[in-house]
Amino acid sequence: MLCGIDEAGRGCLAGPLVVAGAVLKEPVKGLADSKQLSEKQREILFERLQNAAEFKIVFCDHEMVDTKGLSACLKYAIETIKAHFCEHEILMDGNCTFGVSGISTMVKADAKVAEVSAASILAKVSRDRYMCDIAPSYPEYAFEKHKGYGSALHVKMIQQFGYCDIHRKSFKLKALSQPTLF
Repeated sequence: MLCGIDEAGRGCLAGPLVVAGAVLKEPVKGLADSKQLSEKQREILFERLQNAAEFKIVFCDHEMVDTKGLSACLKYAIETIKAHFCEHEILMDGNCTFGVSGISTMVKADAKVAEVSAASILAKVSRDRYMCDIAPSYPEYAFEKHKGYGSALHVKMIQQFGYCDIHRKSFKLKALSQPTLF
């Protein structure tokens, strides 16, 4: 059986990197790259996947991203998922294994392979829900709207209020003309 892996939040300015692995136990209609689906479609498919798939979701928080770097976080998450699905063939979206042996990659697999599409949806919805859950603790940043991505609204909020404790301090933000988020 095939385990598909994809991530969400790699390019965010705040919050976690989330990586999911999914093995489908039955076909699920409507699966696609999470970026091509509406929020409502992703939520519906996420609920369907709760019963139709076996999955593992790994969160790497902003501090881990800052201290270890994205590549190390991705390697850790992929290794964790690979260990969970040790009897399965592993296919990761993209073209890099991040140093993990015994897995395959495919560019645009999230749009081509159902298991990777499922992982894409599981990672994206899990991350989005997390950002919405913590948004009330940071009302001035409107995380429920942009989920920590580098949108114009988010950059405007950083310009107005500075950085909060869940921002990735190692990420450069050209829009603020600063070398890092310190």
